[in-house]
Amino acid sequence: MTEKVQNKPEQNNQEQNLENWLPITASRKAKWWYSTFHNITALVGAGVLGLPYAVSQLGWTAGIIAIMMSWLITFYTLWLLVEMHEIVPGKRFDRYHQLGEYALGPKLGYWMVTTMQLTVQVATSIVYSVTGGSSLKKALDLIWPQISGVRETYYIIMFVVLQLLLSQTPNFNKLKIVSLTAAIMSIFYSMTAFVASLVKGIGHHPSEYTIRSHTTPGQVFDVFNALGTIAFAFAGHSVVLEIQATLPSTPEIPSKKPMWRGLVAAYFVVIACYLLVAISGYWAFGAHVEDNVLLSLEHPKWIIAAANFMVLFHVIGSYQVFAMPIFDTIESFLVQKRNFAPSRTLRVISRSAFVVVIGIVAIIIPFFGGLLGFFGGLAFVSTAYILPSILWLAITKPKRWSLHWNLSMFCAICGVLIACVAPIGGIRTIIVSAKTYKMFS
Repeated sequence: MTEKVQNKPEQNNQEQNLENWLPITASRKAKWWYSTFHNITALVGAGVLGLPYAVSQLGWTAGIIAIMMSWLITFYTLWLLVEMHEIVPGKRFDRYHQLGEYALGPKLGYWMVTTMQLTVQVATSIVYSVTGGSSLKKALDLIWPQISGVRETYYIIMFVVLQLLLSQTPNFNKLKIVSLTAAIMSIFYSMTAFVASLVKGIGHHPSEYTIRSHTTPGQVFDVFNALGTIAFAFAGHSVVLEIQATLPSTPEIPSKKPMWRGLVAAYFVVIACYLLVAISGYWAFGAHVEDNVLLSLEHPKWIIAAANFMVLFHVIGSYQVFAMPIFDTIESFLVQKRNFAPSRTLRVISRSAFVVVIGIVAIIIPFFGGLLGFFGGLAFVSTAYILPSILWLAITKPKRWSLHWNLSMFCAICGVLIACVAPIGGIRTIIVSAKTYKMFS
């Protein structure tokens, strides 16, 4: 008994030292506006460029309704997560899986949440590697047409090299300048896509504003893919608790107050960018809009090149915002389960290995539209629609048919339906794209 009593303070000391070393909890000195640009970086991602394509698959009315409904649902589920961060007095759930363990038990909660969260973050890293490479190629091809024959593979490799360097940023708070730059770039390229599409639309009226596919099976699969694409655009939930973990908290000012202030500011920027890009992109190109609206825009060349550079800078930073919780999970596992000593060497090797593997996958399957639909439906709705609602119901146990019970059940049911159908549409889009694709070309 004496030995256990003596070991417990030592164990607590080791755990605290590990928390002080891990990237999510190493610093809690963030300001409320940090959460604003971290969340803008996480939310206004490359997914916004796929929204005109999603509208072309659903049509005007259904497309706009789907975007607005997704915004409202995810706004509510974000509030649930922020409220649950410190729902137990004196304790902070700094990681999504910790909240899951508390609500659903150490095994079910951990594996359910960790699997979904890591799928979202890994998927985002893959899609952003593709986006970064394709945006860099598009920009340079417009500026120097003579190098247009250079393969996209090489541009993805360049992006991966940049991520290898940035991945050594020690903790989340140290990313603030990178994240701020990424947030500004995301707003700028959204506005550039909006204005360029508007100008294009004034002088060019598409012959059809119908949905893309002309066959019933094609239309059904397109609807599935569009729902996944829209779900992908609301992906910040997988990192929201980790962002909140960087904020200080006191009994007088709990972390949820500055976090929610930052999130409200971020979410109104989000819906403004999303609607402007979705409406103007579909208005300008109709059913023939590309799955990345910037690829549909050719003139003026310098503006489109600039917009693609903005996308590049955004995904460079956003990649790191989504990767930081992955680094936290990997390093925690290696130290706690494999008894590695916390060190710079451990970080260099583990983070570099992750970035390289993600880069290889991105080179093999660079299908932007299909990836959005597949991953958006497979896991993004789980972390954004389903899990927050289930965890809220499990922890707070609201009265049946009360407001929060009804809203949480509605969000969860919508999420389950999308999760069932969207990956099917995404897989079909990937298969169709693969017919004309040669690997490493």
